[in-house]
Amino acid sequence: MNRSPRDSDSGSIMNDHRRSPSHSLGSSGPFRKIYTGVTLFLILCAVAAIGYISAGWSVEDSLYRVIMTIFGVGYGEVRPIDSPGLRGLTIMLIMAGYAAVLYTVGGFMQMLIDGELNKALGARKMTKEIERLRDHTIVCGVGRMGSILARELSAAGKPFVVIDTDSLRIQDAQQRGYLVIQGDATEEHVLQQAGIKEASVVATVLSEDATNVFITITAREMNPEVMIIARGENPRTEKKLLGCGANKVVLPTAIGATKVAQLIVRPSAENLLAQIAQHSGVTEELGGIGLYFNELQVAAGSPLVDRPLGEIEVRSNHGFLIVGIRKVEGGTVMNPPVETVLSAGDLVIVLGHQDDIPQLTEKFSAKSKTMIYRGVAVPG
Repeated sequence: MNRSPRDSDSGSIMNDHRRSPSHSLGSSGPFRKIYTGVTLFLILCAVAAIGYISAGWSVEDSLYRVIMTIFGVGYGEVRPIDSPGLRGLTIMLIMAGYAAVLYTVGGFMQMLIDGELNKALGARKMTKEIERLRDHTIVCGVGRMGSILARELSAAGKPFVVIDTDSLRIQDAQQRGYLVIQGDATEEHVLQQAGIKEASVVATVLSEDATNVFITITAREMNPEVMIIARGENPRTEKKLLGCGANKVVLPTAIGATKVAQLIVRPSAENLLAQIAQHSGVTEELGGIGLYFNELQVAAGSPLVDRPLGEIEVRSNHGFLIVGIRKVEGGTVMNPPVETVLSAGDLVIVLGHQDDIPQLTEKFSAKSKTMIYRGVAVPG
């Protein structure tokens, strides 16, 4: 499994803005030194050569003498230095020449040391932060889909680390504050570095189905408990990905086509769910009168599995309204009838009073008294 997970998506996080990589952190100082040292060196050579020429030397002899004097080659005198003026000029050339060369070399050394030191310290700091991660998400690939996923995870405050082979994408992701690893996600040592043993989710969203299959196989072998969400470009790949250990397979093409169809056939219902999912003004207005939209997922061990929707009861005087169901196999049912049978993994969208949330949560959960919805833990 030595394939490189190269995401061929032309639009990546680099589409937002292209940044030219800086040479090193704080590199303006070393470059200023180099520029100043080279300038002084050239001026010194010109002044010294003019001095020798004015003493009757040829241009060739003068330049030859300047270079030999500054760098201390010592092949012998080109012409005798028999006057106090030429001796003074030579002494000045030796001292100033060495100073200019050392100053320039110092700039080069500082540039190399600063760059390597900052790079090493930055890499070590990031490695330490990744090692401290628990229950995080590993995002394999930061192309178009991966960049959107990383942005959403960051906005939600979810811990994650991204892996990609493209140095420009990795650099841009690092500048956004993400934890990054440049490497091949099909390699075990790269997933090990990303904390695969402690991760809760692996999202492999590269554009090449074969690479996503390799990553799925490797991740499943290294952590049998991790949830793997894989991207598939070809619908025929879905079965292969599921067979290799993926828990969920996302087909962007199929999702896009379904979305377009829903907007054409039932634009009002789909727009409503989109507003709910994005926490739009609809949620805020209803919250003013004590009503809230909630997304509750039917857990695998819930007593509601394979039972009709009408069996959801809440012992309160407030009541609730089931707006729709996002089926686990795909598709959305708006205003579902009471005889609709629920399946494990179905997402039920409920409009209800805040006091009903704990009771509803307990109905949808398995044995636990705590349900996580929209990133908030609600006790039963």
